[in-house]
Amino acid sequence: MFSWQLGLPSTFACLVFGYLLGSIPFGLILTRMAGLGDVRKIGSGNIGATNVLRTGNRKLAATLLLDALKGTAAAAIASYWGVEAGIAAGFAAFLGHLFPVWLSFRGGKGVATYIGVLLGLMPVMVLLFAAIWLAMAKITRYSSLSALVATAAVPIALYAAGNGKVAGLFAVMTAIAWIKHRANIQRLLSGTESRIGEKG
Repeated sequence: MFSWQLGLPSTFACLVFGYLLGSIPFGLILTRMAGLGDVRKIGSGNIGATNVLRTGNRKLAATLLLDALKGTAAAAIASYWGVEAGIAAGFAAFLGHLFPVWLSFRGGKGVATYIGVLLGLMPVMVLLFAAIWLAMAKITRYSSLSALVATAAVPIALYAAGNGKVAGLFAVMTAIAWIKHRANIQRLLSGTESRIGEKG
């Protein structure tokens, strides 16, 4: 996925930095600060923005922004030392959000952090992601399907644009995101997935 030009010590440092940043559980922190208890005890049980919003507190939509920005920060800061560093830190931030050590490795589904890493490495591609997500959401009214289609398109677009290393990163991240959404995929196939605006 990347060429190890950093050397193993530097790559390891980027991975640790990205993982620790990505593993900050903003969803859990914000819901507790709002006096709403443990977000892991409602809905899907994960700490991502979608589940946080099931508390009914719209102000906690800030979770989406913070989950994205931790991916952006990891990738952008590490990119100061080169593309490989940004790739390593961004990937680790994504994994940190999905599998935070502080929460017994049970985190969110990763879409917000995925977008954040994309913003840190290839900002223009965020526009593509947003356009596809919005188009799919308008047509189908399925948030999960919109995210799945958008994540599938990103590595293809990156590769077509000649960004092979970053495309490789997002191909792996897309595969992991799809695995994390397997319950959503099953509900989509069975016709039981909640649509945008519905109470599921």
